[in-house]
Amino acid sequence: MNIRVIAALAAASTLAITVPTIAQDAPAKAEASAPERQVKTRDLAGTFGGQRIAYRATIADTILSDEEGKAEAVIVTTSYVKTPVDTSRPVFFIYNGGPGSGSVWLQMGAFGPKRVAIPSDARDDGAPPYPLVDNPDSLLDVADLVFIDPPGTGFSYLTQGTDAKKYYGLRQDGRAVAQVIRRWINDNGRWSSPKYLGGESYGTSRTAMVVDELEGSTYNDVGLNGLILISTILDFAGREPTPGNEMAYVVTLPNMAAAAYYHGKVEAPSVEAIAEEARRFAIGPFASALLKGQDLPQAEREAVRRELSRLTGLSEEYLEQANLRVTDQRFYKELLRDRGLTIGRLDARYTGTDFDNAGETPDADPSFYGIDAGYTAAINQWARETLGYETDRVYQSIGNVGGQWDWSLGSGWGRNAYLNIAPLIGKAMRQNSGLRVFNAQGWYDFATPFFGAEYSLKRTGIPQDRITWKYYDAGHMMYIRDEDRAKLSADIRTFIRAR
Repeated sequence: MNIRVIAALAAASTLAITVPTIAQDAPAKAEASAPERQVKTRDLAGTFGGQRIAYRATIADTILSDEEGKAEAVIVTTSYVKTPVDTSRPVFFIYNGGPGSGSVWLQMGAFGPKRVAIPSDARDDGAPPYPLVDNPDSLLDVADLVFIDPPGTGFSYLTQGTDAKKYYGLRQDGRAVAQVIRRWINDNGRWSSPKYLGGESYGTSRTAMVVDELEGSTYNDVGLNGLILISTILDFAGREPTPGNEMAYVVTLPNMAAAAYYHGKVEAPSVEAIAEEARRFAIGPFASALLKGQDLPQAEREAVRRELSRLTGLSEEYLEQANLRVTDQRFYKELLRDRGLTIGRLDARYTGTDFDNAGETPDADPSFYGIDAGYTAAINQWARETLGYETDRVYQSIGNVGGQWDWSLGSGWGRNAYLNIAPLIGKAMRQNSGLRVFNAQGWYDFATPFFGAEYSLKRTGIPQDRITWKYYDAGHMMYIRDEDRAKLSADIRTFIRAR
């Protein structure tokens, strides 16, 4: 996600976002059964975090079968393990979001030994070639890395005849990824190694489900040291602007202020300063005004409208017409309408030009189409040409599994209309006193707003003294900005070393 950044940024990219939204709708096709397992390895070396590291790169199929032994899913992992093997080193299991997003975004954009070189300053990636370059910001100096492509993403797939309902869903996906992790740990003799788990966008939701499978399931057999959440989405209802859901406007207001600041529509000493002003206003006077509905006094309405205009750069007239409730889609189109531009959803730094300037919402997300070609080219070149993986399947950077996704938690408590899986992280932390959480957010990310992540993870039942918060001057996939990739890498390095 999950999010491709930009969404792809998705990671991102992302909450793969319907070209982007949280998921796409076309059904994924199962492929032929009785697959032949493929494992390819290469011994390589590079300099990461200032250290020269020799490592073995392995791209391999993990085959999951049903009770009768019939292969149901082929899940591809790409691991980078320092040589000679040191079992005292941490292992970091990584995936992206979507829920149909492949691991390409974090692998080729942030943490893998190679990365794709695309513009860092919110310009589109243009036409090929897209150079693959050494990535000194890879985390291989502090941890072995295992990138996982769940079924329906990357080169991973379901075999012919497999019921997609067994794999495409919150609980089902978490169970499958947990199986892959257990299998990798066992096959590589890493039961005693420190273990970290994490992803981007929907990958943060996947993390909540996987940790519940590893530490909270019947087996409860895999202890974890840390969860690494990038562009977090855990409370889904809190950011959906369904009529009557006022929290969606509260959660996205600080993002609007940050974007307005970036594009020179509001004045502030820094993005941090305007974000804090917007947080206070959003959770205070703004939330109070929205919750009063039609009982909101006129004087209070005018005061709120005036401050809302100052923070967002939108006119009071427009805000009044929107009844103080501006959806993110409308904001992308309205903020720079006077310049004939729209702004990005995954990364509001990006701007685009629509067919015309009269519409209510953008034609597309400029922060999505600005980088997706480069990432797709990079993962195909690396996996096929360098690592030697042989397949005629298309790499699914954003797979078509969303339309089949089961969003219920299967708790047996009725409709489950309010989807918030942050409590699973709280439960894992309460039951494992050594489990810490790292949370990374971009100021300009509307797909997974930073205030929404704060709202989710600061609620009752989640130990606050074991959460590390970090913020970056980019969007959903903050690592596409060179400075923030280096900062993210350094921040996670510090987090892992602090165990």
